[in-house]
Amino acid sequence: MLRKIRDIILAVVDWFYKPFRRFIPQTIFRYGFTGGMNTLLDIILYYVLYNYAFGASNVDLGFIVISPHIAAFITEFPITFTIGFLLAKYITFTASTLQGYRQLIRYGLTVCGSILLNYLLLKLFNEVVFVNADFIGFWNCSFFGMTNKEIAAMLSKIITTALVIVYSYFMQMYFSFSQRQREEVEKIENTEE
Repeated sequence: MLRKIRDIILAVVDWFYKPFRRFIPQTIFRYGFTGGMNTLLDIILYYVLYNYAFGASNVDLGFIVISPHIAAFITEFPITFTIGFLLAKYITFTASTLQGYRQLIRYGLTVCGSILLNYLLLKLFNEVVFVNADFIGFWNCSFFGMTNKEIAAMLSKIITTALVIVYSYFMQMYFSFSQRQREEVEKIENTEE
């Protein structure tokens, strides 16, 4: 069943790849496509959780109060972590020779870096940069019925996501799903022939 799902996803991704194959290597396209789909899910979940589950209000757990942007992130993270790892392992970085548990540990470490970066950037944008959402004239428009505070929160999330994607790409390519060992084995095999 899982193999069938993987084959369907690969067929869809590779179908979209056809017009780009002259310009972009397949691995980069697969990373962008699957990462883009996971990021879209991330942003949609964040929006729904921030605005509807938490009502754009602080979450009081009794022993700590969590701001709505951090509560939304904490809630949507396990979903996108799991989907992201599975897509990276079985769709994008299939050439990695690292054992699955090593990939998961490295992916987890990479994601820990992403979480820290996400947290710091969301705090920075929501509590420093966009603390007064009325500071630019265009904020005074109604965008899908969102308040200025909601627009600022979404812009914060979008900017943060873009920066974290760049970090994540390089860490996954060269650390989590490293192909270095495979390339070294192929060099040794080629010199033996």
